[in-house]
Amino acid sequence: MIKLLILGPTGIMGRLISGLALNDDEIEIVAACDVNNIGEELGGLLAVKDRNKIKISDVNYLQKVIDETKPDVAVDFTVAKATEKNCKICVENGIKCVIGTTAMTQDFLDEFEKLVKTKKAPAVISPNMATGVNILFKMASILTEYLNDWDIEIIEGHHKRKRDNYSGTSLTIAKIICDTLGVKMDDVIKYGRPKGPALRKKGAKNEIGIHCIRAGDIIGNHTVLYAGPGEYIELQHKAISRDCFAEGAIKAMKYIFRQNKNRIYTMKDVLNL
Repeated sequence: MIKLLILGPTGIMGRLISGLALNDDEIEIVAACDVNNIGEELGGLLAVKDRNKIKISDVNYLQKVIDETKPDVAVDFTVAKATEKNCKICVENGIKCVIGTTAMTQDFLDEFEKLVKTKKAPAVISPNMATGVNILFKMASILTEYLNDWDIEIIEGHHKRKRDNYSGTSLTIAKIICDTLGVKMDDVIKYGRPKGPALRKKGAKNEIGIHCIRAGDIIGNHTVLYAGPGEYIELQHKAISRDCFAEGAIKAMKYIFRQNKNRIYTMKDVLNL
């Protein structure tokens, strides 16, 4: 049985993950920490049955919660500033983490990786835990190998409340493509394009465009466009429900619970891709 700590259970993703976890026979939620709804029962908030009647604790007292509940795994889909603080505390206590938060700093990621190794607490970090998106990552790498002289563009769309421009998913796609081509992102990636005359540099090895849409309630759309002479291919993923991300998080929890190598894993590892 996995003893689970949920960070941010009142958020959109936190609620979905909590609901799935409460109904999973392999998982026992032992604690839930947030800055909102403190003192409320998690099951009542979600309108689902919770046999342990877990109450939401103040995340500012995370260390005390950990000492009292001793979780095996923590899951965090909150915001970068909170994740960087709270998941560091978790790993320092030997707790394995599943992190779906995006826009974390490279300095934090470097420090976190060192902590994972020294504290023997492996983690899964992924900008997108949906199975289909991770298949898209794999397919993008394969297509790029065959179409390395074509133009490649990445178009992503999310709801207007999303806090970061250029989603972690689109940046991951860009990195996969650049790694496959053997080029550096800083050298070829164009984030949108300014007004005025500007010819696109021919071929993805010279230029890859990323275009960002923020509108309405779009959950998450990602398209990779491969364009050659007289033809093009679109590789596309559309999230029609956030359930796909929550289901992926549950898979990641069960996977990391069994791992003993002290390193950072991705959904590629979880899904054996």
